[in-house]
Amino acid sequence: MTSAHIPVEADWDQAPSLMEGALNLELSAATCDLSYWLNAVPQGTLRGRVLGHSDSVRPLDVVRQEGPLNTALKQELAFRSLAEEKATRAIGHLVALAPDNDCMEFYATQLIDEARHAMVFRSHLLQLGTAERELSAEIDRLAADDRDAILVPLEDFGLRVLRDERDFIGGVLILTVLVEGVLAPAAELSERKWRVFDPAAADIERGAGIDEIRHLTVGSSILREHLRRRPQDKPRLLELMAEGYKLWGRLPTSEQLLRRENLFQQGIQEHGHLLGDYEAWPGRRLKDTTPQERMETGQDWAHRMQRTRLAFMGLEEAV
Repeated sequence: MTSAHIPVEADWDQAPSLMEGALNLELSAATCDLSYWLNAVPQGTLRGRVLGHSDSVRPLDVVRQEGPLNTALKQELAFRSLAEEKATRAIGHLVALAPDNDCMEFYATQLIDEARHAMVFRSHLLQLGTAERELSAEIDRLAADDRDAILVPLEDFGLRVLRDERDFIGGVLILTVLVEGVLAPAAELSERKWRVFDPAAADIERGAGIDEIRHLTVGSSILREHLRRRPQDKPRLLELMAEGYKLWGRLPTSEQLLRRENLFQQGIQEHGHLLGDYEAWPGRRLKDTTPQERMETGQDWAHRMQRTRLAFMGLEEAV
């Protein structure tokens, strides 16, 4: 099958960046059904990249060896694998609660996407020197504290809405805006950061980002259509957003990101000559950026994405 049969947004070479796609594309559950996924993802995005990258794409030795770059990336991968695992389990409730076949099929495919993301993040730890028999223990060592401080409160919030209250559209809102809408821009920044030092990790992020375009845009479409049918639900959803934002404000995400960015900065200081004039974003060389600047840029992207998506849904008051 040639790439001509693959939707542009799922084509490895033609898909937009995560930020560009999430800000500008409109996709629906009806168009992104199971038949769409079976064609677009296994035969398009993942063709030759089941583990997120081609076999010939490898990290540089400076990342595989012990040091700040190795530590920073391993911490990131361990945390991301746990986050994607929790997302996979939560999405099972969306599949069960889906009000129609289109939503059921879409969230069934997203469940597989998130499970694959968890798998490829775990798998890449092996390329960075973690022994397979020690993988689970290594993930706990690297990310258990962040899991308990960040992921568990988010999971508890989501499960209250999905499992206990059986609120499908509330669960879609939490997943689309409060979880993926915040974490996705950080994933795009990660792809750009690791492109030179570890092109395999960057490709893993690229593939996950292509999936996230679909997740964000379809979730937004489901919410918009729901509010068009049931505008009386808007106050309740705005209250849920306010509760979610309050929760985010209590989580130590900035401390976590700054810790990893400081390690990455040590790597730049040691190996910045390998970066040359590579730009983290237009007009700004990666080797000239600072930890605070990279964090603020990712946060700016997240705010921009949330404002755009919320306005699309008709929930702009939540900003």
